[in-house]
Amino acid sequence: MIRPFSLRARLLVGILAPVALFIVINSVSLYRQSLAAATTAYDRTLLASAKTIGEQLDVEGYDEDASLRAIVPYSALEAFEADNKSRMFYRVSAQDGEMISGFAELPFWRGKLPDRPPYAALVDFYDARFREQPVRVAVLLQPVASARGRGMAVVQVAETLELRETLARKLLVDMLWRQLVLLAVIAGVTVFVVQRATRPVRQLGEAIEARAADDLSPIDAPDAPRELRPMVDATTRVMGRLQRLLDHQKRFVRDSAHQLRTPLAVLKAQVQSARRGDVPTAQALDEIGETVERATLLANQMLSLAKVEQLRQQPESVTLELGEAVRQVALDVSPLLADKALDFELSVDAAPVWVRAHRWMLQELARNLLHNAIKHSPRGGALAVRVHAEGDMAVLGVRDDGPGISDELRQRLFAPFAAGDLVSGSGLGLAICREIVLALDGRIALENREAGGQHVGLDAVVHLPLARDT
Repeated sequence: MIRPFSLRARLLVGILAPVALFIVINSVSLYRQSLAAATTAYDRTLLASAKTIGEQLDVEGYDEDASLRAIVPYSALEAFEADNKSRMFYRVSAQDGEMISGFAELPFWRGKLPDRPPYAALVDFYDARFREQPVRVAVLLQPVASARGRGMAVVQVAETLELRETLARKLLVDMLWRQLVLLAVIAGVTVFVVQRATRPVRQLGEAIEARAADDLSPIDAPDAPRELRPMVDATTRVMGRLQRLLDHQKRFVRDSAHQLRTPLAVLKAQVQSARRGDVPTAQALDEIGETVERATLLANQMLSLAKVEQLRQQPESVTLELGEAVRQVALDVSPLLADKALDFELSVDAAPVWVRAHRWMLQELARNLLHNAIKHSPRGGALAVRVHAEGDMAVLGVRDDGPGISDELRQRLFAPFAAGDLVSGSGLGLAICREIVLALDGRIALENREAGGQHVGLDAVVHLPLARDT
């Protein structure tokens, strides 16, 4: 498996690679410019040589009848040969190519003058080979005039390239080592800056690594750069969620152990009593059945409370119709309604009431509210459920004819194991409702109905945000 590049490596490559590419391109460009300048300088020397030769020409006759004479000792070119590193050759010809003086094996020029020559002279420069060596040749069309005639001479001066090549190599070497030194300086500065810039990241990683396994407290990094603040804040939020989850698990295990200990102890005592024959067998079995039923209800509700926290950590939800979810739960509890002969009414708005939630959450919310209402409603009483939209909220209301709740009990009724009826209840139903509503960003309230100064019923009202993407 290929390991990903570190942040420092990415920064170094991202900075140095473009800089190195720019230096290479710049070096090539500077080398070409320097070489072009050197070529121009040496070409000027060639032109000076050609002009020197042209000044030593003589002519008799005019135009086509002109006869050119040249007295050019080779020593006249020695002044232009630098350090014996290059050799110069010349040829003087008439316009028709007739050799007048110089080296006959130097080919006659057959080219044409440029439209815009670089100098104020009829001159052309070109590259050729002479005596198996590359040479640079300057061609000068030199007008020759005397008291005895007038004509045009073609002066060619060729120079071998040793001096030019030596200069080119020197320019290249000087350019390369300077650019390499520049690249090394830039690399050193970049490494230093990157090391300093990434130091807070390493320090933060070391601080987190040094923490105890159970330390999920917020990260204290006041000196962290602004670029790291989003990561620090996000990590702190994740740790906060993990801390809440661990606290919930610890509380669940503690509460489970505490709450299940009592019914299990009662069940053990009942079994022992039945074995001793302290009570009739039928009565003992009934008592054992009731204890098992309460323990089962307690276990199921504690699992439901744990599942609410699990779903809270999984934000994936769907858009559901609240009325349909409540209608399904009402069908499930219809035997309980019939058993107490309750006058049940379900009112759902014609327009769908959409909310974003997990299906289990909505059904568990409605089930617990209906169970509480059925349990506290008098036999033959009325129980009404209404689902409707109110502004930007979905409203679920459950109305019963029960005795209501006292103000003192209202303050703690949503807390776990705070049952209004300690004999038949576990104290978890409303706690589950509250956790579900909070997980869905809603609110829940219990409101007494009064008549003549007496409580005549209780309304449980839930508000949930309406879904906006339907």
